[in-house]
Amino acid sequence: KVINPEAMSFAYAVKQAAPAVVNVYSEEIQYKNFASTPKLNDLGSGVIMTSNGHILTNYHVIDNAQLIRVLLQDGRLYEAEVIGLDAVTDLALLKIDENNLPTIPQDPDLEAQVGDIVLAIGNPLNLGQTITQGIISAIGKRGSASNNSYAEFIQMDAAINLGSSGGALVNSKGK
Repeated sequence: KVINPEAMSFAYAVKQAAPAVVNVYSEEIQYKNFASTPKLNDLGSGVIMTSNGHILTNYHVIDNAQLIRVLLQDGRLYEAEVIGLDAVTDLALLKIDENNLPTIPQDPDLEAQVGDIVLAIGNPLNLGQTITQGIISAIGKRGSASNNSYAEFIQMDAAINLGSSGGALVNSKGK
């Protein structure tokens, strides 16, 4: 008898989380000959946290931006307002003017554990959304790189390429 086991797949997790991961473009306005044109300053990713447009990203993605644009997975483009910044933890909260947005599945009781399989969802090199997979190798680390005794880090080995900063890190259920 031939046994045909189910293939391991993270497709369900991706379908749950990916619609809430957005592209974030920070731009500076350049003035020349009495005309203004936006110039891409940095690119990254973000995660829609609330259905009415609150988006979490990294501070370094939008630092020094004069204009921030957010591109949803369905192609809609919005200008974003900065609601809050924290350079110490490298976090920024943005807001777009829209409702009924897809949100990242959240579980406030979920705690990362060493050995958990994780998926990183982002927009590397502005080539479109990609998924990389890894494993959590350490939790609760206090990094000397940040010089911050308040921040606890999750160490994992999923590839995070330029442009994926600010994207989602979810478990195999998409949370």
